[in-house]
This record gives sequence, structure tokens and C-alpha cells, in this order.
Amino acid sequence: MAWIPALIVLVPMFGIVAALGAGDADTRAVLAHMLDTVLPEYALNSLRISLAVSGGVLAMGVGTAWLVVHYAFPGRRVLEWALILPLAMPAYVTAYAYTDFLQFAGPVQSALRRMLAVDRVTWFPEIRSWYGAAWVFAGAFYPYVYLLARTAFAEHSQRFFEAARTLGCTPLQAFFRVALPLARPALVAGIALVLMETLADYGAVVYFGVPTFTTGIYRAWLSMGDRVAAAQLSACLLFAVLILLTAEARSRTRLRYYGAPGRAPTTSRRTTLHGWRGVLATAGCALPLIVGFVLPAIIMLRLAVSELDQVPWPRYGEWVYNTVRLAAMAAAVACVFAIVLGYAQRLAPGRITRIAVRLVGVGYAIPGAVIALGILTPVLHLDTWMGTVLGANGLVLAGTSGVLIYAYLVRFLPAALQSVDAGFARIAPNLDASARSLGVGGWSMLRRVHLPLLRGSVLTAALLVFVDVMKELPATLALRPFNMDTLAVVTSHLAADERLAEAAVPALTLVLVGLLPVLVLARAITRRT
Repeated sequence: MAWIPALIVLVPMFGIVAALGAGDADTRAVLAHMLDTVLPEYALNSLRISLAVSGGVLAMGVGTAWLVVHYAFPGRRVLEWALILPLAMPAYVTAYAYTDFLQFAGPVQSALRRMLAVDRVTWFPEIRSWYGAAWVFAGAFYPYVYLLARTAFAEHSQRFFEAARTLGCTPLQAFFRVALPLARPALVAGIALVLMETLADYGAVVYFGVPTFTTGIYRAWLSMGDRVAAAQLSACLLFAVLILLTAEARSRTRLRYYGAPGRAPTTSRRTTLHGWRGVLATAGCALPLIVGFVLPAIIMLRLAVSELDQVPWPRYGEWVYNTVRLAAMAAAVACVFAIVLGYAQRLAPGRITRIAVRLVGVGYAIPGAVIALGILTPVLHLDTWMGTVLGANGLVLAGTSGVLIYAYLVRFLPAALQSVDAGFARIAPNLDASARSLGVGGWSMLRRVHLPLLRGSVLTAALLVFVDVMKELPATLALRPFNMDTLAVVTSHLAADERLAEAAVPALTLVLVGLLPVLVLARAITRRT
């Protein structure tokens, strides 16, 4: 039963892989031209941004997680949950904010020119560069590493660190020789998530003018007019993502990291930092939060307040309506699929079901541009068939809201499935046996027993998908119906036209909505603490 929804979700991946055997002489000419001219630069930019972002998120995520778990310092209780707030800020919104703040005409360089009495500050770094993009991504994505590292550090037994100290290790040596090796699976998983988000980004790198592999896909598709060439490039990116996923999975299956039972976790014995040490710890934890959330939010708020009269409020209502409608429909469909897959896994937890669910989980790691191309390939073939056999005029499916919602389903179903699976895991198996003894089984048991108990998990899944859909940019740009804009699309278009003040209001709307699941997660962290 699980294979039916799984196959529906996996169709775009099949379409991308099938494109490897398609194409004609024109397609080969386009790919050869790109390989000779721009593809090496695209690959190099993607590689160095990924390496720089990996180093940045490791430093920020691991350092802050270690401090909030093992030390007590001023502001720790607030910073422990506030450090995840950058998850509510789309990376492209952060890029818009920093560009306005740090560009030549921005307040920082203007103030420096007045102070130094010069016409130009030649040594000031250019924000629209690959290292500027790496800065933005590191500030936006470090919470992935922070959350996983914090959990790993909190679950370690104090016995390991006491043993390391008795053997002559300093606290710093115990950190590098004991804590980091024990947290390796969590850190690898966090880095894999960050790299997949970095490779999938389109809005920030396009705005910065830094061509990456994702922008190369769009240029082959839209500028050169060859959809098959773009699909073949997408297949290369798809394989890169699958390699990342495989490496992350192998890092967890081949190694074992067990804690010593019977002792309290390290959170019960925090070291209190006084004086300048406490100030440094507070500043070290506050800096990533300021870089990834506080400063971009203040910049966009200043822009929004400065030109509120320039916002086309009637059209703004239309943008909000389109965004909410698409997000709500996608969330509902994703929850239905997640419930079906989760229930199938509960009824028949065999190898086939497990493989189907795992394959569905790949969608979250696939960039929106790749999913859009994978969907268009079968959809256009189906439209051609409908025009030939059924006599339909024009495009029937392509360019409709249904295709866009399908793309959202492929992209974000894993987020819903994870929440619903966690809800099923909390339902004791003896409830199923009791229901069967009373003559209730199959789908009736799902409706009468499981769904009432899954209400909280399903609502959480719907909220996660809703917010993710609102922020999704590449798939929306490629597949949205004609003359239908969402908040993400409008924000991107206004920013591309250098109308950042007008883009600030829809951008802040996305941030405010994105705060909802982040605050739910923060509340859970506070409760566990």
C-alpha cells in the first residue's frame, strides 16, 4: 500500500533520470558550450560556498551548543531557544537585508566615507560575492547544526568527561578528544542538511550575482531554451545530493556511539561563568543570533517603515491570499499522504514499506528547480497525449495550481511524514490489539483510534509544510500559473529591481509566519530543559 503514494511522489525523480537518455544534437551543443565556458565556474562557486558554509556553521553551531549545555552564564536561558530563530528567516531575505546594509550606498559604507573623508573605501569587502553568500548561508543555516549538536552534548554522560579529566585532559582537550568524536553522527547529519539547503538555494545567489550549479540549471532552461539540457544538469545535482544522503546514512550505520547508563546528563552540572568569562560566553552565543536574525530583521523593518506608503496594499492582499491558499492546500495534501504512509508502515513494517518511506524522504533534499524540471517532463508529455488523443487545446496541466501543489508535495512531504511518524510511535501497539479484539481494523481503526490521537502531530506537520511552502521560491517561480504571484515571488522580483523598501513588507510577512513553527520548537526546548 505504501508504494502507491511513494511512486506518485517519486515521478519527478524518474523524469530527471530519464532525461539522461534524451536530447538531440542541439542539447549536446548547449551542454558542450556550457562545459567549455561557464560550468567549471558554476561548480567552483558551489564548491567553495559549500566549504565556507560548512566551516561557518560548525564553528557557530557547535560552539553555541557546547556553551548552553555545559555552562551557566548571563542570558543562557533565553539564548538556548533564541538561537534557533534564524530558521524563520529565508536566506534570500537575509541576502536582501545585508545588501542594503553593506553596499556602497548603504549606511555602513556611507558612515565610513564620512568618518575617513574619502570618496570610496577600497578595502571594504564586497557583499555581492561568493564569500558574501557564504556569510548569509552560515548565519541562516547554523541552527541545523546547533539543534543536533545540543541534543548530542546533552545526552552524553558526565562519566566520559570525568574520566577524561582524571586522565589529565584540560576542559578544551576533553572537548576535542571526547565530546566531538561522540557527537560526530549528529554533526555529520547537520552538515548534510546545511549543504543540501545551500545547494538548493536560488534566490540569494541570483541576487548576489554569484552563478552556482542551480542558477546554471535555470540558465540552460530559460536563457538557452533547452529543457532537456537543464534536466541533465539537474540529474548531476540530484546525484550529488544522493551522495550526500548516502554519506550521512553510512556515518550513522557503520559507527556506534553509546553513552554510559545510570548517570545524570551533563546539564545537571553546568559550570557557572562569572565576570569577563560570562560576558564572553554571552557575546559568543549572541553573535550568531544577531548575524542570522536580529540584524536582518531590524534592517528589513527599517526599510518597511520608511516607505509604507509605497506598498500597493490591494495587490498585497492578493499576494497574501495566493500564498495562504497554496500553502494550505499543499499542507492538507501532504498530511493525507503522510498519514497513509505512516499507517502503512505501522500495519506492515516490512522491508518494502521501509524502502518506500525512505525514498520519499529524499524529496526534501532535492532543490526546487530540479523538482520543477522533473515534474514538467511527464506533465508536458501528458499534455501532448491529451491533445493528440482527447483533442484538448493547449496546455491542460502545465501552468496550473495543481502542478505547483504537486511540486510542494514532492519537496515537503518528508517534513510532514517525520512529524506523523513520531505521532504513530507514541501510540502503544496494545491499542491496536484492543481495537482488533473489538472488531475494529483496517482503515476504520485509523479513523476511530489513531487519528484522534494523532491530532497534535498532524497539526504540527501541517504547520511545518505550510511555512515551508510560503518560503519556497525556485519551484514557485518555475511552475506558478500565469499572472499569479506569491509573497516569495513578489519579494524576489522587487529585490531584483532594487526596490528593497517595497520588498521589505512581503519579506517581513514571510518572516513573521516562519516564526510560528520556530516558536513551537523553542517552547519544546524550554519544556525539556
